[in-house]
Amino acid sequence: MICLKHTFLNLHETAHNGHGRRPQSGLQGGRRRVLCALLVAVPFAMAATPPASVPSAPAPAAEQLHYVINWPSGLGLGEASLTFRSAPAKAGEPARVEGDLKIDASVPGFQVADHYQSTAGANFCSTSFDKVLSHGTRRADETLQFDQRHGTIVRESVAAAPIRVPVGTYRVGAAACAKDALTYLAYMRRELAQGRLPEQQTVYFGAPYQVNLNYRGEETVQVSGAAVSADRVDVQVHGPASDVGFTAFFARDAVRTPVLFRVPLQNGTFSMELQKQ
Repeated sequence: MICLKHTFLNLHETAHNGHGRRPQSGLQGGRRRVLCALLVAVPFAMAATPPASVPSAPAPAAEQLHYVINWPSGLGLGEASLTFRSAPAKAGEPARVEGDLKIDASVPGFQVADHYQSTAGANFCSTSFDKVLSHGTRRADETLQFDQRHGTIVRESVAAAPIRVPVGTYRVGAAACAKDALTYLAYMRRELAQGRLPEQQTVYFGAPYQVNLNYRGEETVQVSGAAVSADRVDVQVHGPASDVGFTAFFARDAVRTPVLFRVPLQNGTFSMELQKQ
């Protein structure tokens, strides 16, 4: 998804430019979009042909998925964990969907440790998104607060708790049902399982990103040493500074589990692969 590709670019550049030296600003922006892209995982292009639906099942109350991140050679680069949890309505609190993504990867002398958290209503309209990034010596902590009723998103940088520095406010319209990257992934999986393709829309990962999907049909891929029948989706993400692309594969199970992501870079294709539980 949008976020993973960022990690791949970060580590790839460090390996070739020196241990942890500050990258050029243009590449830094590209990395951010890439890492985000493998995280969010995939909006579907309206021009694509919808896949055949399978009998849908209720989303699990809690789901935790573990992935290994690989170099093009197949050697391990790091790991990631993705968690979704559904909380029913209770005592004046509405039902909600919570997402959590952690990424840990490294090359000698340079460590990446990112953490993303999201909260949304049961209708997949976001209420908050937090990201904490640690890339070598660089640290960043940012939040998005969604006011769906008034159609605004407030973006803040956390300089040092509890100090928050305003970054900007996005006006999206009261009927937009704006989504952050993790919430969009959960929403997209539900739509795909029901044989529908989400309309193209803006996804928020700090800045706004336009995500375009192209459904390529069913394909058999190797995941943890086993053949898996999956839906292939090619993804293009357009952000404030650049465009990035990757391919995502979703198992044809009742909840469309994301099993594999492939990110093409200059020196080869990096991947993130689901591990057996």
